[in-house]
Amino acid sequence: MTRKLIIAAAQTGSVVESGSAEIEALAHALLDEAGRQSVRLLTFCELFLAPFFANRLEKDFDSYFMTADDPVLRGLRDKAKALKIALILPLAERTAAGYFNAAQIIDEHGQLVGTYRKTHIPAYFPNALPAGTGSYEKFYFTPGDRLDVYTVAGTRVGIQICNDRLYPEASRVLALKGAELIAIPISFSTYSDPVHRASIWEVPVRARAYENGVFVLACNRVGTEGERHHLGRSMIIDPRGMLIAQAGAEQPELLVSEIDLDDAVSARKAFPWWRDRRPDLYDPLIHANPD
Repeated sequence: MTRKLIIAAAQTGSVVESGSAEIEALAHALLDEAGRQSVRLLTFCELFLAPFFANRLEKDFDSYFMTADDPVLRGLRDKAKALKIALILPLAERTAAGYFNAAQIIDEHGQLVGTYRKTHIPAYFPNALPAGTGSYEKFYFTPGDRLDVYTVAGTRVGIQICNDRLYPEASRVLALKGAELIAIPISFSTYSDPVHRASIWEVPVRARAYENGVFVLACNRVGTEGERHHLGRSMIIDPRGMLIAQAGAEQPELLVSEIDLDDAVSARKAFPWWRDRRPDLYDPLIHANPD
């Protein structure tokens, strides 16, 4: 028995300003190409419709954010619905409750089944080296408070956005809730240490797949945006941690692969982490341990 599914990462490039016609047109073109290749589940990269503004401090930042029913988002959802593609649609989301680094989860019928909001919000100090801008996401984004799993395209999908992938506890929660695939929209930059950051890029995404017996669909931004160089190299990883496919490091592209969801079942039988876990020893992960 097999459960085949064609999935894709829509690796987009640099954005000059929010609302630019170029990035919207590219997103539609990649969706059209996904339709031609019979893709059933697709993710774009983190904050792909805006410049990566969180590497600088701007007091007037509202122009980077959009509401859940923004016309640009509606247009992409309508396109995906017509093509019967389930969609992970990242955005800088403005709500009455706050500003979020978020991703809408749209099923293959065009229905919004949920919104994931990034739970682990980073901040990094700048340095004097070239491209050492630092990151100021904590000034812009309220952290999300849910780790949900969504059923779309015949599979159960969890979402982790960029920095979330560095926290194995969150991905483990998604696996325990039944995720077969974790989609990871990312805007990974080399900052001021390109050799090191390029070398470690694949480590956490492959680890999250291997240690949980899930597929990982990691979609990264590509290209140079001001001082910021995005690495690209979007990846599709199998539940054994093996690389199935990888995009290039220079250009926008659609990374497509057919997967067999039953491979997640096989991987978990071969590596039975749910049997050998010791939750009785993990209390320090939840409560401060004075000892």
